[in-house]
Amino acid sequence: MTAAATLIVVILFTVGVVLFYQTVRNTVYQGLHDRGTYAIADLSMQVRDNDPRGTLHVHDPDFILLQVVDDNGIVLAHSEPLRTSPPLDVPVTPAEGMLRYHATEVPGYAEVYVVTERVRTRAGPRTVHAAAPVTEFHRFKGLFVALLALSVLLATAVVGWIVSLAMRRALRPVREMSSELTEITGGETDRRVTVPAPVDEVSELAQSVNVTLDRLEDVLSRQRAFVADVSHELRSPLTGLRAQLEVALEHPGDEDWPAVARAALADADRLQGIVGDLLILAKLGAGVHVPREPRDLGELVRAEVKRRPRRVSVEVEADEGVQALVTSHHMVRLLTNLLDNAERHAKSRVWVSVAADGPDAVVEVRDDGAGIPPEFRERIFRRFQRLDEGRDRDPGGTGLGLTISRDIARAHGGTLIAADSDQGARFVLRIPRDEL
Repeated sequence: MTAAATLIVVILFTVGVVLFYQTVRNTVYQGLHDRGTYAIADLSMQVRDNDPRGTLHVHDPDFILLQVVDDNGIVLAHSEPLRTSPPLDVPVTPAEGMLRYHATEVPGYAEVYVVTERVRTRAGPRTVHAAAPVTEFHRFKGLFVALLALSVLLATAVVGWIVSLAMRRALRPVREMSSELTEITGGETDRRVTVPAPVDEVSELAQSVNVTLDRLEDVLSRQRAFVADVSHELRSPLTGLRAQLEVALEHPGDEDWPAVARAALADADRLQGIVGDLLILAKLGAGVHVPREPRDLGELVRAEVKRRPRRVSVEVEADEGVQALVTSHHMVRLLTNLLDNAERHAKSRVWVSVAADGPDAVVEVRDDGAGIPPEFRERIFRRFQRLDEGRDRDPGGTGLGLTISRDIARAHGGTLIAADSDQGARFVLRIPRDEL
């Protein structure tokens, strides 16, 4: 940034200095142009009236170089400084009354500004020259250019230093944030970076970093809680299985080994269920790609209801042609979880409806049980979270069914919520329809 800004300033200063030099030069020559016009007019009138010979009298203190030349190139009259000089080497005007302005060199002078006019006299045409030495301008030209170049260098150095200082000062909070971030380790999730006082882009960056750190802390906290929950859920059946086997081995002759095997198998089934649910959650969380196909949701619901007999009556009301692009076994798992949950809490009946609502397909599962208090409607979707009623009705459950169901819904671009209901629990699933 400093190099780029300095380069731009160098270019601008150089252009400005060149324009300033040209302006000064043009101003000097414009003044000579105006004064030369008057000087040549006065000399032309004198030549036209008198056709002088010899030395000419100078009226303008700047235009001191005067000369009158005939068509043969002979100097007829001249001012004292041009007494021994040949005719000035400048283009002759093509017509009478036309002025020509030139800058040329004359012996004894570095540069002179010459105004030329062709005048007709009684003895024939004459070419008259009035010239002014550009002495002062050329005398200080080198110094002037040197000062301009020095001013460019000094100004560029000052601007570069100021830009560099400003950039270092502006990026100081970024360096501090970088230093603070490098000091944060996996065990220090509560640390945050310092937000600088001025409200600008850097302070917004610091706030964004802190928001990201908040989210990471939340993720780590949930991961730690999840690991603790998994450890607890796995420890219970493992402890029970180990206790049963140890008791049976202490008195092997007195044990009913088929009963011991059935109890051990029940604990193994629970362990298998927990591990299977965790594997599904891991795959859904990792975004593992699975093929999808258009399926009629009404047919999926009817098939799942008919798959096995249930404790209560299940009524299905499904519109025809409500299709969605789904992974069949994932959607079946979701419907199974919702139906099992409704059956577990229902008193006598479960209702399932499938309908189209704009671009979405809506599946509702309701029961006539006690319902879910509003303050627990989000909690039940957390991992291993079970209400007291659920633990009483199904002590062997894992508490992952609704979590898996919501993750499946999100993986299909949809939502799953526990909605308000006049009676019992009401779960609403929304996923995009396949309208092709």
